Amino acid sequence: MIEPRFLEGRSALVTGGSGGLGAVMAARLAQAGANVMIADVAADGQCSATRSELSARNGVAVEYCRADLSEAEQVDRVVQTTLERFGSVEILINNAVVRHFDPIERLALEDWNQALAVNLTAPFLATQKLLPVMRKAGFGRIFNMTSVFGARGTANRVGYVATKAALLGLTSATAIEVARSPISCHSLTPGSVLTPGVKVRVDALIASEAISPEEAERRFLEGKQPNGRFVDPASVAEVMLMLCGPVGLDMNGANLPIEGGWLARA
Repeated sequence: MIEPRFLEGRSALVTGGSGGLGAVMAARLAQAGANVMIADVAADGQCSATRSELSARNGVAVEYCRADLSEAEQVDRVVQTTLERFGSVEILINNAVVRHFDPIERLALEDWNQALAVNLTAPFLATQKLLPVMRKAGFGRIFNMTSVFGARGTANRVGYVATKAALLGLTSATAIEVARSPISCHSLTPGSVLTPGVKVRVDALIASEAISPEEAERRFLEGKQPNGRFVDPASVAEVMLMLCGPVGLDMNGANLPIEGGWLARA
């Protein structure tokens, strides 16, 4: 059984952690006793009150580094800022993401390159820079946030699908390289979570079709999650936390679906 504060003395870097799924994972890490650095392109004011509350309630440092992770120099700055503040980083959650909704024929090269930079290159760079730190600490957990669409294609989202599929490869390669060390690397594959971005799309469906929130949710998930409901972000955070414990080494390289049975569909 994992102790409630089993991550006390550890430090985590969560990219894309100012809201949605990233914020829930950051909060859960703090509750488990870890110091947390949140890196996001959003203004700090969007989560400063939450950070202060988490810090006071859990007796840990919860800090923020604003950065555009499409730029390699800013990924480096985030890592260095976190190391200067905490001294080490043992847990890395590569969660930051950009999404573009265009068919291949119309997707701008600028948008394609941004998707590659944020969704794939930033996780590679953060992993590359922090692996030596984790080896020195004698402990490391790396989580790459993938997607059902990394395994199942969908129209008008080629940048997202391609980068999420590539993250599975990055996870596998990293896992093999760290297999004889106290470090492990995993992919977490959530299905549809009611993040702020998804809520905008559900709300637009409610407004355009004049339907209830329940009907809008059903339509949004139709053909996707067989359980018919959005994935609870807390479920994703609990899987992540489980893998921060001893089981995380024996499951090195695992891809953990948390998607209501979506991938079970033929």
